[in-house]
Amino acid sequence: MRKVADCREWPSENNCSLVITGTEDEVVRAATEHAVSVHGETDSPELREQIRAALKEELVLQHS
Repeated sequence: MRKVADCREWPSENNCSLVITGTEDEVVRAATEHAVSVHGETDSPELREQIRAALKEELVLQHS
């Protein structure tokens, strides 16, 4: 199942609205790069673990 990281769920001075969807490893990698480049975070195992813990499963709507 695909995972989602939603920047709106984190405190942010710039009210970031980015949503990243993909496999767990892809999302953790991309969300970490985003947190570092946009939000000034430091890439660390702790940051990656916080991101991994905050991931949600993607909701897929089925159309009939």
